[in-house]
Amino acid sequence: MVDFGFRDLGYKYVILDDCWANQQRSPNGSLVANATKFPDGIKAVADKIHAMGLLFGMYSSAGVYTCAQYPASLGHEAQDAQTFADWGVDYLKYDNCYNQGQEGTSKLTFDRYNAMSQALNKTGRPIFYSMCNWGRDYPWNWAQTMANSWRISGDVYDSFDRPDDRCPCTTYDCPLPGFHCSIMNIIGKVAPIVDKGQPGGWNDLDALEVGNEGMSDDEYKAHFSMWALVKSPLIMGTNIPKMTAATYSILANAAVIAINQDSAGLPAYRAWNRPADVDDFDQGEISLWVGTLAGGDYVIGLLNAGNTPLQMNATLEEIFVDKKTTGGGSTKGPLPSSKGWDLYDLWANRMDDITANSIIMGNATVNGTITDTSNSTTLFNATEMAYADGVKKNNTALLGVKTSSVPAMGTIQAMVPSHGIALYRLRAQEGASTKKRDEL
Repeated sequence: MVDFGFRDLGYKYVILDDCWANQQRSPNGSLVANATKFPDGIKAVADKIHAMGLLFGMYSSAGVYTCAQYPASLGHEAQDAQTFADWGVDYLKYDNCYNQGQEGTSKLTFDRYNAMSQALNKTGRPIFYSMCNWGRDYPWNWAQTMANSWRISGDVYDSFDRPDDRCPCTTYDCPLPGFHCSIMNIIGKVAPIVDKGQPGGWNDLDALEVGNEGMSDDEYKAHFSMWALVKSPLIMGTNIPKMTAATYSILANAAVIAINQDSAGLPAYRAWNRPADVDDFDQGEISLWVGTLAGGDYVIGLLNAGNTPLQMNATLEEIFVDKKTTGGGSTKGPLPSSKGWDLYDLWANRMDDITANSIIMGNATVNGTITDTSNSTTLFNATEMAYADGVKKNNTALLGVKTSSVPAMGTIQAMVPSHGIALYRLRAQEGASTKKRDEL
């Protein structure tokens, strides 16, 4: 994490998932780490991680057992929260297995998860609270007051759009979240509820599958871009020491991470969704995603989930439809569509394989010339400079490459590969507004 530069890109948490505990609690009721797996205990692990400038995450479940049938925290919230705090835990993933039937209404689930939230707060240690109840009982409607993130679906798997009966729902209103949910399945579920995410409390689309070899490069780029656009936590779920150059250059794309970390904290929304030619799984659609960024910039994603490459078009009126229909329209001055915009391709500066392999093989370190970020078009150090400050300073690694401009009332066009995305930061041109039109 450190040697590859991920810490300095903002990947701060190292999260230990299930199967870390003994099968039995101690005589006083405390959770105990498996001594074979962790001979020096969990606190020693946390101390080593902290010494590297990283934060440490742990796992439990709001049930009597974890999903792998180890002791969990239902009924032990206060004791377990204090144990986590004493160990130096900074993040808790709190799952939903073996919950004794305490779900089915928002109130039941709220109370069960709020018990751990209150217990964590009482320890006095700041611990990021990640609810993992798979979207049951609509956590996006009530979790903002007691959690930092909440899962919105069943577990993701390494497929772009293959349907699986074990993930039976295709909408957010889902009585059986299941697992083996594809990237497009989860994107479809989050689309109606993106606005529920906000600074301090986020829709969690599950861990990133980038690098796990089940998707193409274009599919992984689309996956990473979409998680960034809707402000999902970016949690790597691949074998980091064994990652390829292609995987590294996706996960280390600072221009895309800057969208996820934008200080405005506004998730992108789906402006339109249309059918497209279907693939081998009988799936196919295209969509336009639009997000507002700090400082007056915007971001758009043209997502082609169809079976063939396609020239996709988006008019400025489509991109800024919210400003026309819900932003006060002409009563608040010229609409954004009445000015010209410069387009910055957020994948154009993707790191080349030679540079990525050099970092992976240890031939360049975070202190070497190859990772000197002062004039780099691909590398950024968020430990030295916040993403917000880097954007204000027009850092090239964050802005991407200016590839074109679109005039007032114009149309953006992009050739988008099958199962791929075109991702752009939009920045207004100075003095390019047209005369304000009378609206019908």
